Amino acid sequence: MRAVLLRSFGPPSGLVATDLAEPVAGPGQVLIDVEFASITFVETQVRAGTAPNPAMLPRLPVVPGNGVGGRIAAIGAGVDPALLGTLAVSTTGGTGGYAELVAVDAAGAIGVPEGLDLAEAVALLADGRTAMSLMRLAAPKAGETVLVEAAAGGVGSLLVQLARTAGARVVAAAGGPRKLALATELGAHITVDYTLNDWADRLRSETIDIVFDGVGGAIGRGAFDLVRAGGRFCSFGLASGAFTQISPAEAAERSITVIRGGPVNSEDMRELTRAALAEGAAGRLRPVIGQTFPLEQAAEAHAAIAARATIGKTLLTVRDAQR
Repeated sequence: MRAVLLRSFGPPSGLVATDLAEPVAGPGQVLIDVEFASITFVETQVRAGTAPNPAMLPRLPVVPGNGVGGRIAAIGAGVDPALLGTLAVSTTGGTGGYAELVAVDAAGAIGVPEGLDLAEAVALLADGRTAMSLMRLAAPKAGETVLVEAAAGGVGSLLVQLARTAGARVVAAAGGPRKLALATELGAHITVDYTLNDWADRLRSETIDIVFDGVGGAIGRGAFDLVRAGGRFCSFGLASGAFTQISPAEAAERSITVIRGGPVNSEDMRELTRAALAEGAAGRLRPVIGQTFPLEQAAEAHAAIAARATIGKTLLTVRDAQR
């Protein structure tokens, strides 16, 4: 099978397509004939060797990728035969996703509901469960004002929609006219370009109840300073390279609830993924697939993400659809 191998941490050019032996579905596993593989920002950090937690760095060489979608081509012992031939999305356990075939635990293979395209299901696999988890933790109410950073990204674009559906007033922060236009299309009431030095000053007149911080660093810090006393600051990303640094004392001084993290176990993640897929199938949540790259061009995909040249979700197209 064709797969993308990473032999050394560093620039995107270290991702090289090659031929590898096909995996086999073991007991309790299914083999997915992959049509689409997800790329996350964290995967670009892992490839570069700059993961936020050193424990996330895998032993090399490795096939990267933690999210795939396709048709179940084979099953292992103890797996329901009815799964054969069905469309499913699944995480891979952290690695192995940039490949034509992936063996995963059958319990983690989630069927794609009617009315949802497979590519959209893959786009919702990681980002959807993250956005759903953040919404449940922060619980925006109708009439509250929510600031979403990286609002044109995979998670941010979903948060804009979910917050708008919840009845919140949405302020979208992103970089450049193209991304701001997308945020407006998705339902943002106000947009601000956070590549401008005075972006936070432009929001001083707003009462910000909740911040969804997907950037961290100086931008996250600027957003924290905008949160009203008694508000919520929900930190989930570090596109800047570092999480926003907030001491418990300064959060307590303004009675701001700082929310970090998301689903902590596999069942929670599966339940949140199913919820995101259901919202997508019902037409209430639209993942933005901004760009796709063939499997053989995984390096180019990583380079585009690193250059901040992408919007929404980036997918690898692995095989032609077998529908």
